[in-house]
Amino acid sequence: MSRKLLKSTAVTGGMTLLSRISGLIRDMLFASLIGAGTGVAADAFYVAFRIPNFLRRIFGEGAFSQSFVPVFAEYKAKYTAAETRAFADHMTGILGAILFGVTLIGVIAAPILVMILAPGFLDEPHKYDLTVQMLRITFPYLFFVSLVAMAAGILNTYGRFGAAAFTPVLLNLSMIGAAVWLAPRMDEPVLALAWGVFIAGVAQLLFQIPFLRGIKMLPRPRLHVRERHHGVMRVFKLMLPAIFGVSVAQINMLVNTLLASFLVTGSVSWLYYSDRLMEFPLGVFGIALATVILPSLARRHARNSHDEFSHLLDWGLRWVFLIAVPASVALVILSAPLLTTFFHFGAFGANDVRMSANALMAFSFGLLGFILIKVLAPGFYARQDTKTPMRVGVIALVVNILLSLALVMPLKHVGLALAISLSAFVNAGMLFFMLRRHKVYRPLPGWGLFLARIVLASAVMGAVLYWGMGDIDSWLTTPALQRVYRLSIWVTAGAAVYLLTVMAFGVRLAQLLLKKGEGALTDD
Repeated sequence: MSRKLLKSTAVTGGMTLLSRISGLIRDMLFASLIGAGTGVAADAFYVAFRIPNFLRRIFGEGAFSQSFVPVFAEYKAKYTAAETRAFADHMTGILGAILFGVTLIGVIAAPILVMILAPGFLDEPHKYDLTVQMLRITFPYLFFVSLVAMAAGILNTYGRFGAAAFTPVLLNLSMIGAAVWLAPRMDEPVLALAWGVFIAGVAQLLFQIPFLRGIKMLPRPRLHVRERHHGVMRVFKLMLPAIFGVSVAQINMLVNTLLASFLVTGSVSWLYYSDRLMEFPLGVFGIALATVILPSLARRHARNSHDEFSHLLDWGLRWVFLIAVPASVALVILSAPLLTTFFHFGAFGANDVRMSANALMAFSFGLLGFILIKVLAPGFYARQDTKTPMRVGVIALVVNILLSLALVMPLKHVGLALAISLSAFVNAGMLFFMLRRHKVYRPLPGWGLFLARIVLASAVMGAVLYWGMGDIDSWLTTPALQRVYRLSIWVTAGAAVYLLTVMAFGVRLAQLLLKKGEGALTDD
């Protein structure tokens, strides 16, 4: 891999790490403020926050970005700067108009949306009314964050990954400020969190403007309904099937939220907190890698560099296994210590820790599948093929629904988490098969030995962590600062053991670098 592409991945990962750390602090405050298994505030807020977040996957960094970035990268490579700016202007105008309409409908139809997506709340009028009230505050976030995602796509195509990756930090800072400053001043403290989401959307959009000006790509929205811009039409043509392809995980979570709303109070929140910790390695590495690899693959496709396209995919997959396998093992073993350390304060009790830990273990099982999707799906989107991931996503969605219905009764909320993990492997497996079938991806030699070394090193690390963790009761009774110190020691020890072991087995960083002619182009 060229040094510039490696640097871009590191910068994006670093900024994403900062975002995840601030997000973790945010969730720690939330756990202390609204808890999980007691009261209705937690479940109400997480449903109200999840709905616009789901739609963000469609209009934001999900289906839209996966469709917009390849077309925009092609314009940048083949057309003049003026034509590229005109495309961005038309795209902004059309997207903004659609977003405004969707946002308006969402605010008005909030009671219906909650009724559909959390029907179990109807039996608790206060929880239902509170969720509706917060959804009307959080829904406009969709408008702002989707425009932010488009700005990020432009910046990433121009190699400005740092600014785009830092932007989510503003969401966390805004919500932390709302929890600390605004919540104590409100009769219903949880409403402050909803206002924090709204303010964050505005702040994120404003933050991007100077960086867009810096590359002379700040869009001037154009809305000419009768003028069908060729690039805009291509984006929407690609976007329609992509909605299903990239939104499967979010649709799965919505399905699980619906089913969890019928379970005991706290189930929605237990799934949320466990998912947040699972999202930590997924976001820091998986999303960072996907963010960098999509425009890089798109450039190779635009240049008809088929071998380099395949080599870059191979590089991405090797990094996925190198990081995701040990991360999955570590999350399973450290589930209770992590939840105890970060969330066992205030309203977040011992039962919340136990219930969330069980869900986190189930989510952790699917971590490899989740990250594989982040690398395999861009292999299709970069080639402007959104139909194949759509078909695969629909199958994975059906599998998740069937598994959720089968597992929710015997395993409760844990069954819902396990269903998502299993469906992720179905999704990733089918994407891999289709890439191989169409000869888009041709694995380089040495995969068998490479995987064996990773599995063995992960097993050694897992044995060390299991030996040192102790039982959950010892963590629940340990003072907060001591928990932090204890967890830090074992996380560091686990990482060191894995790194030293995998190197002792013969894995070298040089083996994971692409040389020129093997996927590394000069603009990377």
